[in-house]
Amino acid sequence: MPHPKATYQGRPLPRPEEDLEDQGLPFDVGTLLQRRQVLKVVFGIGALGFGLAACGGPAGAEGEIPDETAGPYPGDGSNGPDVLEQSGIVRSDIRSSFGESSGTAEGIPLDLELKVTDLANGGAPFAGVAVYVWHCTREGLYSMYSEGVEDQNYLRGVQIADGDGAVRFTSIFPACYSGRWPHIHFEVYPDEASITDSANAIATSQMALPEDACNAVYATSGYEASVQNLSGVTLEGDNVFGDDGGASQLGTVTGSVGQGYSATLAVPVDTRTEPSAGGAPGGGASGGPGGPGGQPPAGDRPGAEPLAAP
Repeated sequence: MPHPKATYQGRPLPRPEEDLEDQGLPFDVGTLLQRRQVLKVVFGIGALGFGLAACGGPAGAEGEIPDETAGPYPGDGSNGPDVLEQSGIVRSDIRSSFGESSGTAEGIPLDLELKVTDLANGGAPFAGVAVYVWHCTREGLYSMYSEGVEDQNYLRGVQIADGDGAVRFTSIFPACYSGRWPHIHFEVYPDEASITDSANAIATSQMALPEDACNAVYATSGYEASVQNLSGVTLEGDNVFGDDGGASQLGTVTGSVGQGYSATLAVPVDTRTEPSAGGAPGGGASGGPGGPGGQPPAGDRPGAEPLAAP
């Protein structure tokens, strides 16, 4: 029997002469509400603690730019020619060839910006890294490889990331060739001194270009072959971007045919993960020259029409 002045959890019992379970409905409801408040606090702290534990741990590869093949025409020494050993490769305007080469790639102007972040350092700007970019011409040819442009090295260049982790290039809008969605290749190196060996790359990936911009550009002179090629491919079916429809590699493109275009892409890099791509591809599935790898079949050699390459 409770004491006449007994309380429960700081509340006086309305029927001190009765047992706790006989204190009446109002008291029972108050007890239930109080218990719910306690549970909210307990589970709230638990969830917060779990969240802090998750955030406090080392950032893994989540959010890292996907590793992709460098394709058969990288020009980084991993598959024949090596433009990265040539003096003058560090440049922002990549429309013209340099060194002993001459020639300029024609096409709709495209300003490209990649913003590299360091996931191993909490996502801070990755200042000082060297970024090598390359892509095809408006005819779908790759300098240094494709028939007729083997003596050119345009549409290839390196820039060093500034304090914001950004690199910027002036180029032209690339073509869509048979079997691939329109794209731009790039490799990230720890610093400028590292670019002479492709094995030093800490990330190799590709940027996808949005369909609306592609349609506008390909309606202009010089891009005629790209119209049919684009109609035969999709982001979802692409052998590089198809795993997620290009969700993490689709560039943001603004501008117009008359004024030119600007493309930007966030490039999160995690140096704690082992790079799993780069170099010439291997294999024989569909979607590239002999698939995502191997030597191009006769009809898909560089310079052949239609050209197909990763």
